[in-house]
Formats: sequence, C-alpha cells, structure tokens
Amino acid sequence: MSEEALPQSGMSLLEHLGELQKRLVKSAIVLIVAGAGCFFISKPILGFLLAPMGEYPVIAPRPTTSIGIFMRISLLSGVVVALPFITYQLLGFITPGLTRKERRSLYWIIPAVTLFFLLGGAFAYFVMIPAAIPFLLGFLSDVIQPTWMVDEYIPFILSLIFWVGVSFEMPLVCYFLAHLNIVTSKQLLSGWKFAAIAIAILAAGITPTPDPFNMMLVMLPLLGLYFLGIFLAWIAGRRKQKNN
Repeated sequence: MSEEALPQSGMSLLEHLGELQKRLVKSAIVLIVAGAGCFFISKPILGFLLAPMGEYPVIAPRPTTSIGIFMRISLLSGVVVALPFITYQLLGFITPGLTRKERRSLYWIIPAVTLFFLLGGAFAYFVMIPAAIPFLLGFLSDVIQPTWMVDEYIPFILSLIFWVGVSFEMPLVCYFLAHLNIVTSKQLLSGWKFAAIAIAILAAGITPTPDPFNMMLVMLPLLGLYFLGIFLAWIAGRRKQKNN
C-alpha cells in the first residue's frame, strides 16, 4: 500500500475494546437525541403507517397503548435518522488497518446505507403491505370477524419495513467484504445457487402471508440485489488491483 496504515491498527485488545465502547456511547447518544426529536413527528408517521388499513378500524386495547406505540415509532425513526452516523462509527471501528485513501473510498457507503434502507422500507410499504393486508383481512373473514389491535399491527408493520430495509443492504455488504478481500465477485457468482436458496428461506421468513405470490414479491428483488452485489464486488476488486 502506498500509505502507512493508521496508528489504530497497532492497538491492543483492551484498546480496541475501549475504542468500541467510545463509538457505541457516541452512537447511543446520537440515537437517543434523534429518537427524542422524532417523537414530535410520531403522530403523522403513525397516520402514515395506518393508511394501508383504509377505513378498517384498528383498536387500542389499553390506556397506555398509544404512548407505547409513540415511543416505538420515535425510536425506529431515530434509528433511520442516526443511521449515517452509526454507519460512520461502525466503519471507523472495523477498518482501522486501512490507509486513509482506502478509508475515504468507503465513505460513499455511509449515505448509501441510508438510501438502500429507505428503498427497502419503501418497497415493503408500497408493494408488500398493500398485497398482504387484503389477504390477511379476507382470510376466513366469513367465519371469524378480524379485530386488529394497534399494539400488534404497528409492530408487525415496523418489523416488516425494518427487516426488508436491512435485507436491501445486501449489495453494500458484498462490496464491503470484497473491499476487505474476504470474498471476490467470482466466489459470489459461483455460489449464486446457494444464495438463491438462502434468499428463498429469508423471503419465506419475511413474507407476512404464506402464499407464493407474496413470497416471490420479496424473493425476486433480493435476487436482483444479490447480483448487484456481485457487480459492486467486481468494482471493489478492480479498485484493489489498481491501488496495488
């Protein structure tokens, strides 16, 4: 490498643990501040999350339910707002042995993580949820009258949006691992069949309904993201060759 490694690369185990503690504390403080700020916009976010239900009522079963829902929404919203800072801290801890030039080449991942998460969340909200809710409401509705509780509906929606958002980070993970020489684009391409099986299992776990149509709604985009990850890993490999 053309530049000397950063001094952090020579840290002892205790120094690494101390560095991790500092970064976790900083991330926690930013997360708390972001979550507190998002508390004031939790009401419109709640309305946004309830919109897919249309005119169907969602019931609060306990007096404190609304407060708990507000806290949950503000916390997850705070995670999204704080995501660039948390990503920066994570990259700083994982890559202490890289040169400054190599670290700078990874900085584009910081906004990309938020962008891909939002894309995944948008896909869950605008594609998966509108397809899932009519199925769930209509299933055995002639026998059982569905009554949905808000403290079950909101966590269900937030969990779906969160995990689909996380799964959309796959291309960035592939690029990052290739940048660290842990995997190569050829290895990822040769293992696409195993990846397809893993994606099918993941899609089955994420999909809120058991029908194949909704499972394919999740599986096909994830397969596309995997191949995008292969392409990004190839770019990372080319950059590593040029730098060497």
